[in-house]
Amino acid sequence: MLVDCGEDAVSAQIIKYLKKLGIGRLDYVIATHPHSDHMGGMYRIIETFDVGEVMIPLMPEEQIPTTMFYERFLDACEERETIVTAANVGRIINIGDARAEIIAPDNTFQEDINNYSISFMLYHGNNSFLLTGDAEADEEAQMLKTEKVGKVTVYKAGHHGSAYSSTSDLLAVIRPDIAVISCGMENPYGHPADSTIKRLKEYTDHIYRTDVCGTIVIESDGKKLSLTPERSTE
Repeated sequence: MLVDCGEDAVSAQIIKYLKKLGIGRLDYVIATHPHSDHMGGMYRIIETFDVGEVMIPLMPEEQIPTTMFYERFLDACEERETIVTAANVGRIINIGDARAEIIAPDNTFQEDINNYSISFMLYHGNNSFLLTGDAEADEEAQMLKTEKVGKVTVYKAGHHGSAYSSTSDLLAVIRPDIAVISCGMENPYGHPADSTIKRLKEYTDHIYRTDVCGTIVIESDGKKLSLTPERSTE
């Protein structure tokens, strides 16, 4: 399973990395929501790999973007006859001996496209992960209502560590052992927010940021985790 892929400009790096891992087929691709920093290069992924199914959030037609990257994505899916489905809360996806469960969005209308992000729990043996795309407070509240979230081993912080995500209510339930924040170096949005870091530190000292650490690789054997940052923070 591949979750998002970044801007078109970095798609070659993503493809090279996946091929280095020996991956020729992606059973599932999740495009969390239609913003280019999450799926700008997704059309290239579809064109390059044998993809079993692409999952996107269900959104009102008037909110679906008409941007070039999204049109290219839809065209690539059509040309490759790739199955495209809408995410539904409660769906279980089995990936080898791991299991993912969709926990949001609940398909209620949202003003902000970020709050349509596909969010899911991933379980592998004793290890659990929460990935929430760019979900903000409104969608995090949806997740809590499902009562499908609990303590997690790894939390990929929502919306690049934005001040409007990783709310105190969510963190009190998931109590992450490790938090990973994906954000660009010297990004113009000021991610991650100091307030978010402060909230995360109430639960863990193990906070890793891509602007500081570079690429972060986490591997699970079902019992233990290994975490390898591209750059040491020491």
